[in-house]
Amino acid sequence: MPSIRRRTLLAGLALVPTFGTVMPAFAAGVIDPLLQKAIDDPRRPAADRARDLYRHPGASLTFWGLRRGETVIDVNPGTGWWTDIIAPYLAASGGRYIAAGADLNNPALSAAARKDRAAFEAKYADHSAYGDVSVAGFGKVSGPLAPAGTVDLVLVSREVHNWAQVDGFVQKALGDFYAALKPGGVLAIEEHRAADGADPKKGDGYLPESFVIAEAKKAGFALAARSDVNANPKDTKDYPFGVWTLPPTLRSAPQGQPANPQFDHAPYLAIGESDRMTLKFIKPA
Repeated sequence: MPSIRRRTLLAGLALVPTFGTVMPAFAAGVIDPLLQKAIDDPRRPAADRARDLYRHPGASLTFWGLRRGETVIDVNPGTGWWTDIIAPYLAASGGRYIAAGADLNNPALSAAARKDRAAFEAKYADHSAYGDVSVAGFGKVSGPLAPAGTVDLVLVSREVHNWAQVDGFVQKALGDFYAALKPGGVLAIEEHRAADGADPKKGDGYLPESFVIAEAKKAGFALAARSDVNANPKDTKDYPFGVWTLPPTLRSAPQGQPANPQFDHAPYLAIGESDRMTLKFIKPA
């Protein structure tokens, strides 16, 4: 893999080598036209495309180093925001997309989780559009996500804050990713960013960047770079219902309670989506 200093990044992506010296932003790079085609695909739901303003899919995936023909694991893809971009891109370039989803071998798995996985599999059954999308079971007691050392990139988008609430699960998950990745493979993490020193178990959806970096290093990964492409300085991180007060969730009552029709969402819509760390780790060769 090329060294960090030789890699071309998009304009405005701050690159930070593992030894901590901040490098200036590089000149404008180029998003793979095939990737841009997937981002612009009209089959993507309008609501998902509207979020590109905050999630910067082309810049983020280029920063993480996604390439044609790779094997990628997308962890807990939900309804497929990233799937709709990455799966067609890989299908068109000879790559492979794997979703790390609900572990059907876990007897404690909820009926809702089983239903969600079935819905995901049904949505991406069209191989002509998305390629052979497969789902590997992932959870507290799951086995390997893929044969050891066969995956080029693992994408974890806004999930670590959930795992941090379960003792030991962050390291279990990171260990799964480490085993699946090839030497030199990439662990890509996007996460709601808390202020330095915040409690990782606070449960408001935010995590300190230092916590995520330390956990990844503990699992054997090396920090290759970090970017502020998904930063939002308007995010004050002090909301009545945590990060979910902001769009796209716009929660107006405690979780599990009916929405409050009198709640004023306007201030939170003005902030936009959360301030997010964007981190790139490497499995050492």
